[in-house]
Amino acid sequence: MKFTKMHGAGNDYVYVNCFEETVGNPEQTAIKVSNRNFGIGSDGLILIMPSDKADVRMRMFNSDGSESEMCGNGIRCVAKYAYDHGIVTKKEITAETGAGVLTLQLFTGADGRVDRVRVNMGKPRLTRAEIPMLGDPGDGQVVGQPLNILHTTFNITCVSMGNPHCVIFVDDVENFQVEKYGPLIENHEMFPRRTNVEFVQIISRTEVRQRTWERGAGETLACGTGASAVCVAGALNGLTEKNILNHLSGGDLELEWAEDGFLYMTGPATEVFSGEINLGTL
Repeated sequence: MKFTKMHGAGNDYVYVNCFEETVGNPEQTAIKVSNRNFGIGSDGLILIMPSDKADVRMRMFNSDGSESEMCGNGIRCVAKYAYDHGIVTKKEITAETGAGVLTLQLFTGADGRVDRVRVNMGKPRLTRAEIPMLGDPGDGQVVGQPLNILHTTFNITCVSMGNPHCVIFVDDVENFQVEKYGPLIENHEMFPRRTNVEFVQIISRTEVRQRTWERGAGETLACGTGASAVCVAGALNGLTEKNILNHLSGGDLELEWAEDGFLYMTGPATEVFSGEINLGTL
């Protein structure tokens, strides 16, 4: 199987061009190639596929083999691959995802290759049914609601960007025990499809620092849908403006919750290397 390793702000995936390759068992393939000791090493597997609804289609599998609806960092890299490798020739394209069809603007560097992408992430979904979460659908938005974990009470704000996110604001994110609380919240019974968890420190009204416990992958260096959810959660709690710079462990993302109700994310996309792997040896 031919593949390309790419990352968006350190959130790295193995990409397969399914215009040319066939991946018969993507769940098991994701587990094998993601292994950082015996595989290629990544946060998961992303398939770049033909679409009858858009210019390309993205399917994304976490390192545990589970399929996710959407990946903000991943879709920027899909756009870069599609342009740089000649699948598309225009600088505004559409991509089909499990969260719907999204529009992306591509920006090229001096070498003519894409180095940044702006994604219309869609409108945030804020009801329990949309996230999804258990509980009374009549409760409305989940903003600053208490959640008890190991005798500690967290105030959670929940947002779906096509996939579920639970945002928690903390005083010192660098020293926060993400690996302790992340999996407990991810797998909490309140979230029937599990959830991504963002731990966020407010720097100013236009700047935050985020660490993410990603559903199915553990802590990752960046999460684009998570950064988008953080932008929404900060505004809903009155902590930030609707236009912020988010510092993630692997790099920075620019977020704007615009007047039209859509969330726009701008960030880097980087190709690392390409290769060929015999899956039978893993």
